[in-house]
Amino acid sequence: MAPTSPRYTSPMAKDRSREPASGEPAATPTGGTPQSGRRSQRLRLRAAWMYHVEEMTQSAIAEALGVGRVTVVRLLSDAQALHEVRISLSRDIAELTALERALERRFGIGEAVVAPLSSPAADPTLPIGAATGRTLSDMLRPGMRIGVGWGRTLISALNAIDERPLPGLAVVSMLGGIAKVLQYNPADFAWQLSRLLQADCFLIPAPAVVDGPDTKRALIERCGLGEIFDLGRALDAVLMSVGGMGPDNTSFGFGYFSEADRRSLLAAGAVGDLLYQFYDIDGVVLDHPVNARVMAVPCDSIRAAPVRILTSGGPGKVDAMLGAIRLARPTVLITDEATAASLLELAGNGPAS
Repeated sequence: MAPTSPRYTSPMAKDRSREPASGEPAATPTGGTPQSGRRSQRLRLRAAWMYHVEEMTQSAIAEALGVGRVTVVRLLSDAQALHEVRISLSRDIAELTALERALERRFGIGEAVVAPLSSPAADPTLPIGAATGRTLSDMLRPGMRIGVGWGRTLISALNAIDERPLPGLAVVSMLGGIAKVLQYNPADFAWQLSRLLQADCFLIPAPAVVDGPDTKRALIERCGLGEIFDLGRALDAVLMSVGGMGPDNTSFGFGYFSEADRRSLLAAGAVGDLLYQFYDIDGVVLDHPVNARVMAVPCDSIRAAPVRILTSGGPGKVDAMLGAIRLARPTVLITDEATAASLLELAGNGPAS
């Protein structure tokens, strides 16, 4: 954060804290050392925003963040002592936090994470991937079963995931594999994630797309894939990225779908895909022959997972993101600031998801 960045003044903060004079050292937070770590920093900023800008009570903040009131008091004290909140919030922090809170309220999401961009034209893949890796590292626990998708965003998240053993963790790839590997493969992300965390890895040993529903049914019922799909219905968490409908999007880059398929899907109202399952702007999976050929954990099973992380962004995916939010009902949404603003504008004042 640049020291010369403009400041956003909270009208409530002036009455609740004193801005230190230039060069004045930070005070020691009440009760000991300031909380450290990425998760604690996010909680501090969210608590500070709710308290100083939204004027929420400490009890309401505790309920919203899922922590105790004593923790909220400590978060606010630490934020002030660390000069994250004094009389004002930095404009860039304030704008990102405002977008996160707006997304949470508009779509009923437990936590939104908005990654900053260096410029409006910047590729958001790496910033979103970094935010995804950090969020996933903070969320994972021993013994969990997490289903994962694939794509550029998830591959870029690997560099930001803390490498550490998590006993009993199971990583489940929710989509079949691809025979012709260009840069990445659905199975590759699941395998690399499981190696980082020394976890068990479960793959769907079949192509991502087969020739028809009869083949799909036979593979599941007679070739041993039923166990993987049963596991997909009992996941503790899922991590998914969104595919768009442009001809250069990942979903159409491997030859499983023809240009005629793409145009047919567009004519049927498709705006994007989750795990090669195409849906419309209202989040309804299309009754289309393509969807009947996909070897993937069904969207109904995805929605049954208690934790659902949806991560993607970019100007070509705004419609796809809105449909995916309505379809998957994520508990955590990770995107970039430009996409966040576009999502809120596109959703307008209609009924929340």
